[in-house]
Amino acid sequence: MNQVDVRLDGHPDLPAEREAVVGSSGRWRRKQRGERLMVPKAEFTSYYGLPVLNPPTWKAPDIAGYLFLGGLAGASSTLAATAELTGRHRLAAGLKAGAAGALGGSLYALIHDLGRPKRFINMLRVCKPSSPMSMGSWLLATYGPLAVLAAGSAVTGWLPGLGRVGTAGAALVGPAVASYTAALIANTAVPTWHEAYRELPAVFVGSAAASAGGLGLLVAPTAEAGPARRAAVLGAAVELAATRRMERRLGLAAEPLRTGTGGRLMRLGKALSIGGAALAIAGHRSRPVSAMAGAAFLGAAICTRFGIFTAGVASSLDPKYTVAPQRERLAARKAEEAQA
Repeated sequence: MNQVDVRLDGHPDLPAEREAVVGSSGRWRRKQRGERLMVPKAEFTSYYGLPVLNPPTWKAPDIAGYLFLGGLAGASSTLAATAELTGRHRLAAGLKAGAAGALGGSLYALIHDLGRPKRFINMLRVCKPSSPMSMGSWLLATYGPLAVLAAGSAVTGWLPGLGRVGTAGAALVGPAVASYTAALIANTAVPTWHEAYRELPAVFVGSAAASAGGLGLLVAPTAEAGPARRAAVLGAAVELAATRRMERRLGLAAEPLRTGTGGRLMRLGKALSIGGAALAIAGHRSRPVSAMAGAAFLGAAICTRFGIFTAGVASSLDPKYTVAPQRERLAARKAEEAQA
C-alpha cells in the first residue's frame, strides 16, 4: 500500500502535513485528524441548467384538445346507449350527435398536429399491442364509423337497424377511446405524465364521464336528464378523488400540477367540477340551471386535460423533475439491497 505526504502550504486551519493512504479501491481514505473537505460535494442537476429531456413537440391546442374531445366522444357514445335502452330518445340522439362532432374535432386536432392526413393512415399499417399510439389509431379507426353511423341514423331517422348496431358498437369501444390517451401520455418519459401512470386512467375516465354527462344536461329536456346528471356527478367525484391521490403520491413530480399555468388550470377544473355537481343536484328540475351545470362540467373537463398537458410540458423543461425521482429510486433500491 502506497503512502504519500500531502501538504497544504499556507493554510492556517490545517496541519502542515497529513498522511493519506491509497486503498485497493483507488479512493483516498483520510485519517480522522481534523481534516475537512476543501471542495463542496458535487450536486448534479444538468449541464448549464439545460433540460435533461427534450420537451414534447406536441402543440397544446391540438393534443390537449384531442385528449378532451376523444374522452367526450367515447363517454358520450356509452351514455347514449344507456339512454336509448331506458327510452330517453332525445337524450340519446343528442349524445350521439355530440359524440360524432367531438370525434370529428379530435381527428382534426390529431391530423393537424401530425401535419398531413397520410401520417394517420400510415399508422394503420401495423398493429402493435405494446404501443398505445398504434392501439389508439386502431381504436379510432374502429370507433369512428360506428359513431358516425349511430349519429346519422339518430338525426335522419334512416336505417334504424344499422343505427342500433352503430350505437351498440360505439358504446362498447367508447370506454377504450376515452381512456387510452392516459396510457399514451404516461408511456412517455415526461416526468409528471410518466409518474402518474397509475392514476391517469381513472382521472381521464372520470373526466370523460363528467363531460359526457355535461353534454347530456345541455341537450336533453329535464325529464330525460337523469342518467346524464348521475354520470356527470359520479364522473366528477371519480376525477377529483383520483386527482387528489395522484397529487399526493407523486411528490415532487406533482409540483407542476399545483404551480404555474398547469396548477391554475387544475384548480379551475376542480372548482368547476364542484360547482357543476352542486348545480346539477340542486337544480335538477330547472332547465336553465341544468344547462349551467352541463357547461360547468364541460369546462372542468377542458381545464383538467389542458392542465395535465401543460404540467407535463413544464416538468420536462426542469431537470429536477427528472433527476430527483431517479435518485430517490436509486436510494430506495440500495436500502433494500442493504437490508436483504
